[in-house]
Amino acid sequence: MFRHLVYFPLVALLVACSDFLSPVDSTPAPSEYEYNYWLLQKTFLYGDWIPNLPAEGDSVQALYRAIPDSVDRYTRYTEPARSEAVIESRNTSIITGDIGVEFARDVSLEHPLFINRVYPDGPADRAGVPRYGNILSINGVELTGEDAYTTYKSVFNDTADISLEIEFDGEVKTYDMKRETIYAPTVFVDTVGGHAVINIREFKPNTYDRENGTYGELKKYLESSTGDKSPRILDLRSNPGGHVDQCIRMADLFVKQGTLSSRKWYAFSADGKRTEYNTRTDASAGDPGEGGKFVLLANNGSASCAEIFAAAVTELEDIPLVGITTYGKGIGQSSWSTPEGGLATITTLEFFTPKGNSYHKKGLVPKYRCEGGASIACAIEAAEAHFGKALNKKLGNTPATEPEVILPERPQYDIPGGALVENFIVW
Repeated sequence: MFRHLVYFPLVALLVACSDFLSPVDSTPAPSEYEYNYWLLQKTFLYGDWIPNLPAEGDSVQALYRAIPDSVDRYTRYTEPARSEAVIESRNTSIITGDIGVEFARDVSLEHPLFINRVYPDGPADRAGVPRYGNILSINGVELTGEDAYTTYKSVFNDTADISLEIEFDGEVKTYDMKRETIYAPTVFVDTVGGHAVINIREFKPNTYDRENGTYGELKKYLESSTGDKSPRILDLRSNPGGHVDQCIRMADLFVKQGTLSSRKWYAFSADGKRTEYNTRTDASAGDPGEGGKFVLLANNGSASCAEIFAAAVTELEDIPLVGITTYGKGIGQSSWSTPEGGLATITTLEFFTPKGNSYHKKGLVPKYRCEGGASIACAIEAAEAHFGKALNKKLGNTPATEPEVILPERPQYDIPGGALVENFIVW
């Protein structure tokens, strides 16, 4: 539960509406280049830099590429042929042609591949594939040595019918499956050293929980574990971000009151003028994560929306940040469909922590720094120190050994992660 406090008139709601943008008969439609230049003029966060862009041209890609990475590497244009694929990859956790497993690899063994996770309701789950089973072969091809995963992928990609021979608990069985499109979970819960570890991979509106996305997955777990009074670990390591609505709603699951996040952003008003807006999102009480004992584990791959979440829960609740300094992406992007069906993704927003601090290009600094790297073992040590004995703010000098995990492969259509606010305006 959360609510927005908005400091601008109703006209700002028109930002995501296309009716007032449709040209009248006497007005010639702008070219793809003109439309994108106009969007940049009106909405780009770094508006002072716009005079450096060419006002006229033929190549929309050239227009966007004229913005150097030193100014902003996230503003970009997607060609019409790829725009639908990019939208799908941003909004969903779809994996096409898969069986729904993740692997762990131990190259010291003859058969180094193990089943690390089985996605619920996927082909592997329906076939009864056991978690932690040792994979011996795929479709009769033995998987041994350092090239085991390469061999697996070569066979896997060549057929829709998959047969895995797996050893588990001293017994060898064969599991037959067909590849299909699946919606992967984005929240995973394990127990390590007596502590629940809640791994949040990304923030997407359409995941294994088709209705509520990552938020729904996390809320369901929290509702099922309200009686757990032991310290738990929120693992956001290498979480690149996602949708702002998701990460703010998820932060509110832990926060009773206060400003979860505030933002400054630019958009065009009803009369087409570039206008600065300032908004904030406040928490409301009554959610299942409130009052629980948590620490939040992050690293330098925890970025953007993950940092919005981390800042909210660590500044407003007794949830300390553990690990190493986060990535430092305190800006967000809005997206628009263009006249020719392309996709304009423009940096329009800057985010601030509940205390009003900017973390862009700085990152969030942990209360408990893991000297040997951000590991589960360090997070457990921090949780036990914070909620138990004397505090020691330098922890984990020896990194814990964690398995090498191999995730299902998804096409990379976009710069990973972000803090996305979608304004799909269709001409």
